[in-house]
Amino acid sequence: MMKRREFIKSTSALAALSVVRPAQSADTERLSMPELIDARAGGRFRLQARRAVHQFGSGLNGDTMGFSADYLGPVIRVGPGQTEAVIDNGIDETITTHWHGLLIPGEVDGGPHQPIPPGKTWRAVLPITQEPATTWYHSHVHGDTGRQVYHGLAGVLQISDGRDDERGLPASYGEDDLTLIVQDKRFERGQLVYEPFMPDIMHGFLGNMIMVNGQVGRQAVVPPGIVRLRLLNASNARILQFSLASGRPMHLIATDSGMLPNPLELSSVRLATGERAEILIDLARVQDDTLIAHTVANSPMMGGMMGGRASPAVRGQAITVLPMVVDASRKARQSRLPVDLGGSTPPTDTGDAQRDEFTLEMGMMGGMGRGMMGRGGMGP
Repeated sequence: MMKRREFIKSTSALAALSVVRPAQSADTERLSMPELIDARAGGRFRLQARRAVHQFGSGLNGDTMGFSADYLGPVIRVGPGQTEAVIDNGIDETITTHWHGLLIPGEVDGGPHQPIPPGKTWRAVLPITQEPATTWYHSHVHGDTGRQVYHGLAGVLQISDGRDDERGLPASYGEDDLTLIVQDKRFERGQLVYEPFMPDIMHGFLGNMIMVNGQVGRQAVVPPGIVRLRLLNASNARILQFSLASGRPMHLIATDSGMLPNPLELSSVRLATGERAEILIDLARVQDDTLIAHTVANSPMMGGMMGGRASPAVRGQAITVLPMVVDASRKARQSRLPVDLGGSTPPTDTGDAQRDEFTLEMGMMGGMGRGMMGRGGMGP
């Protein structure tokens, strides 16, 4: 039987994310980018897993892990050809380093089958043959991936062919080309917690605080022109629908698989856990704007199972992700949207396709141990 305290914790973790905060003030701290390691010239990079205590924001702290950092890891930029990755495990538990999104052989994939014990080093040569894309890396220990990623063993890996200028794309790292690792975390009394109980195990571990690059309540300062956002949803379970608070369109230029042939105008972009997307935002004639998100319910929070209902956050109220402040004194690298991206991943037009919708949800349970899963609550 679920305890009252556990039920309150689970619902409040959702509801706390349910509103858009007011516009940031001039003294709001600027969002920091992860360190950039450009491995294209040397063909090699090295990371070390380590433990630390990280401050996520004012009064928000936690015991964390990271790759060569207190929390998360550097952005690694690689190009076509072979790149050697050297991973040192400096913590007291087994890790792996999985290259999520790289099209590489299984023997260098870094999955659960390639554990790195404490104090050991793993070397892998990554044959990069795919088109430019935003991918990521994270520990992938069997049965422990969620906890280790939650505490920081993850980072972004960019595949670059050096032709962004030809494409007319923003490419100044941290200026008009922003890497945004978006996550939700759960805090109690200012401390990071990870204590999954039954609803978390069944429906996914959700947080009560949104953050970008391990930072809460920051803003991005950008030039008055085209800004590129490389989005990674690195949350444990929360599905996010990104859009702009102003209602202005965004232009999708790349997905998990790489560049599109041409920019695709959209009002929003949906990312499940682990998904990436690159979007362009035109801030040439806009003072400021804010990247927001709506939570997409992947299942009702204990709906049907215990007669519960989804919180307001699950039902779609807006969450502030990142305010963007335009600095007119900065020179924009790109002032117009590109036309031809040269990608080979066309968008799929499913407008005329027949759609069959199946909803998998938990039904009423007897004793919490004999749950049944069915279509639309109808049973198996």
